[in-house]
Amino acid sequence: QVQLVESGGGLVQAGGSLRLSCAASGRTFSIYAMAWFRQAPGTEREFVAYITRPGGSIFYADSVKDRFTVSTDNAQNTVYLQMNSLKPEDTAVYYCAAGRLAVVRPALYDYWGQGTQVTVSS
Repeated sequence: QVQLVESGGGLVQAGGSLRLSCAASGRTFSIYAMAWFRQAPGTEREFVAYITRPGGSIFYADSVKDRFTVSTDNAQNTVYLQMNSLKPEDTAVYYCAAGRLAVVRPALYDYWGQGTQVTVSS
């Protein structure tokens, strides 16, 4: 099993920045990709970005490209999401996910964090 713990959410004004963290523990050797998803009320869970380990291949959703940056620490057990130029439409619960595939479909990830709320005020 793998445990994922997110932190770093909060309230920010439009144009501001936040950094989310997701720490993985347990059988982390089984993880190939770590990803971020988000879900606003009444909507489906939406892919944001993923990063693979090792190698660090990265892929972003078009809606966040050039504003968000995903990265990992040296041990590759913590993944970060640096969010800049935030917009009100970025408001959502952000989830960290980990799994054996680097994909955009949430159903194909094996492990999930509890989620952290990001609210962007206009």
